[in-house]
Amino acid sequence: MSLVSMPDDLYFKGYRFSFNKQAIPKNVVFRYLSGESYWAKDISIEMVERSIENSICLGIYDKDGLLAGFGRMITDRAVFAYLADVFILETHRGQGLSKIMVQAFCDLAEQFQVRRTMLATLDAHGLYAQFDFEQLPNPECFMTRKGVTY
Repeated sequence: MSLVSMPDDLYFKGYRFSFNKQAIPKNVVFRYLSGESYWAKDISIEMVERSIENSICLGIYDKDGLLAGFGRMITDRAVFAYLADVFILETHRGQGLSKIMVQAFCDLAEQFQVRRTMLATLDAHGLYAQFDFEQLPNPECFMTRKGVTY
């Protein structure tokens, strides 16, 4: 059991950032992932629900309490962490919300003292480079196994 507790809500430009999974509108996350993301097209609602249940999630909420962004960290809270499903809904982009989210996840990984945090992206290298993410130094060492398709 980890001795690190989830951080309290934080606020930035009128947005609330919360690690409270119970507040996440799964249907909104599902709609974005299955319909708009390039990495999870056609994912099932059941898979989205399971992924949220088994991850550390961060929701970003606007002044009306509606979801503006989402991300999750898959981790053993000791050695490894993986960032996944990070997105900001289009109407809320350009305000620095993704930077606050990535910083919050990096801070959490540091609290857990994980040795490696990884992610995959096709188009956000510039964002993640600001937080010391870099290309794999020896990609030939890494392997992947394809699992169930959506």
